[in-house]
Amino acid sequence: MIQVENLHKKFSKNQVLSGLDLNIQKGGIFAILGPNGSGKTTLIKIILGMVIADKGVVSVFGKPVKNKWKYRQEIEYLPQIANFPSNLRVRELIRMIKDLRQQTSEEERLIDLFGIAPFLDKKLATLSGGTKQKVNIVLAFMFDSPLIILDEPTTGLDPAALISLKELIQKEKQKGKTILVTSHIMQFVEEVADEIVYLLEGKIYFKGRISELMEKTSQTDFEHAIAAIATKMTNA
Repeated sequence: MIQVENLHKKFSKNQVLSGLDLNIQKGGIFAILGPNGSGKTTLIKIILGMVIADKGVVSVFGKPVKNKWKYRQEIEYLPQIANFPSNLRVRELIRMIKDLRQQTSEEERLIDLFGIAPFLDKKLATLSGGTKQKVNIVLAFMFDSPLIILDEPTTGLDPAALISLKELIQKEKQKGKTILVTSHIMQFVEEVADEIVYLLEGKIYFKGRISELMEKTSQTDFEHAIAAIATKMTNA
């Protein structure tokens, strides 16, 4: 599904990714974790073709993505910060995305699931952060694509919406889809992820199941296992 080989990326003097290798197989939920500045969002944007690597090869669906764009039509992406035109109404935004994609969509089901029907005729600029995030989730899930990438999808969500999001992610997994997630909410990660990929200083420190990480760090719960990694690096 996704193959990353010897990936390097530097912004000015800041080496963000340094020889990163990663293989994500088809099907399942993979959480990409790490402290701020570890390269999570940069890795995602390189996979999406939004950032060009300095060195290395990224393949998606079995083909290198450099200088390509059509593969993006089979990926859904929820960015950490979505910059949509603030003067558009929610209904207009959804219609615009549908017109651009020209694919079968399930926005009505998702609008009902996340309760945004009362906001369809409101401009995006007037929405709360949580409601904007619900709109972003609708856009990310309304097409039937094999790969979904979610960058901090829980931001601003109320408890009911968070439950709906977790159920939605699991349903998409059951369809055989591959889902990449970044999040700072460890309880959310623990509940949804099949495997985690932990980045440190631009490289992969760990890839595997949560139980394997806890065994490696000699911890009895996930949050303490993640804290143990950070403490180890601080004291190194």
